[in-house]
Amino acid sequence: MNKEMLSERVRVTQRRLRKELIGSVLDEFDGQLMGLPQDKRLQKYAKMAGSPFSFYRGSAYLFYFDVSREWFPYHTSPERPTWIQGDLHFENFGAFRSEDGRIVYDVNDFDEGYLGSYLYDLLRMSVSIALVCRTKQIEEDGQKNAITTYLEAYANQIRRFAKHKDDPRTLVFDKDRTSGLIRKLLKKTEKRLASQFLEGVTTLTRSARRFTKSDEIRPVTKAERRQLEDSWQHYLASLATGTKRPDGYYAIKDVAVKHGSGTASIGLDRYYVLIEGEGGAHALDDIIIEVKEVRAPVPAYFMPYNETFWTYFGHQGKRVIATQQAMHHMADPYLGYLTMDERDYYVRERSSYKKRLKADKLAETEDWMPVLDCMGRITAKLHARADADIEHGLMPYHSEDEILQAIGPDTDAFCDYIAHWAISYAHQVEEDYALFTEWLGERKENRHQTVAHNEA
Repeated sequence: MNKEMLSERVRVTQRRLRKELIGSVLDEFDGQLMGLPQDKRLQKYAKMAGSPFSFYRGSAYLFYFDVSREWFPYHTSPERPTWIQGDLHFENFGAFRSEDGRIVYDVNDFDEGYLGSYLYDLLRMSVSIALVCRTKQIEEDGQKNAITTYLEAYANQIRRFAKHKDDPRTLVFDKDRTSGLIRKLLKKTEKRLASQFLEGVTTLTRSARRFTKSDEIRPVTKAERRQLEDSWQHYLASLATGTKRPDGYYAIKDVAVKHGSGTASIGLDRYYVLIEGEGGAHALDDIIIEVKEVRAPVPAYFMPYNETFWTYFGHQGKRVIATQQAMHHMADPYLGYLTMDERDYYVRERSSYKKRLKADKLAETEDWMPVLDCMGRITAKLHARADADIEHGLMPYHSEDEILQAIGPDTDAFCDYIAHWAISYAHQVEEDYALFTEWLGERKENRHQTVAHNEA
């Protein structure tokens, strides 16, 4: 066999084995563990097939499968983990209104919160930065600069927390502590009417306000509504006592099924619930509550098992809201959880004051760097805040001290190592995306052949 034939055989074998691995991981998590029906899987995969970044967003389990098997020099001790966000990427940051009414910029998704090395959040975020850069045709040097800006901001903020120059319990990123496009986003969000989202998805009838049917919002069945109503007292019991209103405030006025949100969460049930608020039936102060199904976090399948954590957070909705409460200075006062049909859900407000900074707004380098700097500082705040400061009793130490020790004195070497790894893994994501689209095409073709055979 000549060298060209041997080289081609090696290349083809490598691609085949990696494609089989991708298919096996997807079948295990989406099929066996998540139990998604075939139509929901195809819906999710169609969204993932949109771009390498969309594929990356929807395949966190593949990321953890890879990185949990790779050695990194900057991990914290397994005995002293950090409470991590678990699925950190560029589009999981945004503007929203905190409990005290301020418009802030922060992370807005906590479904995958778990205990593990802080490094996994940084690795996942750094790869997402490289992938977003590539959508804007930014070369590798520019990708490295962007990732380094994020990591340097993270390391510097962790150092400030460890030296008590900043307090993670009180640090928030509002219009007074941000600049550039983020500050513009916050000021624009601040001008929104409180009723803007409410009026966009509901209609005022003669008798009451109701959800407006659309492609994304559909009526519930009688059985679904009955399940929600039967579980509502459990939700009310889970609310924080310090901010809870009288039960009549949470009276259910209407319920709808919400479709089309997210990528990784496609296939999980999600409902919008319209509650009374303080006014009457025709007032514009009705509140929209989102009730979202949640499963065990993806990192849990790859991180060391923590019995104390699972004892305390056996309900996955409780885990998600505890993660948000741990990582945010002022959390949503509607955070709670409930169970329906033996499945766990968490509950949060869906307000007008929620807006993302889209990557296509970042046209120039001077736009990118302040955004990534802010994201780095926010990530440090998440990690430093979610420890003994919040008195959950799971972590009798300060995460910022453990993280600073793991990073070491040479921040440049730390940033350089992670940036180079992230760019390399972004190449892998692009190759995996091509294999995934092949696998998806083959899966669809096999399904069509099976249907045709059965019909014959």
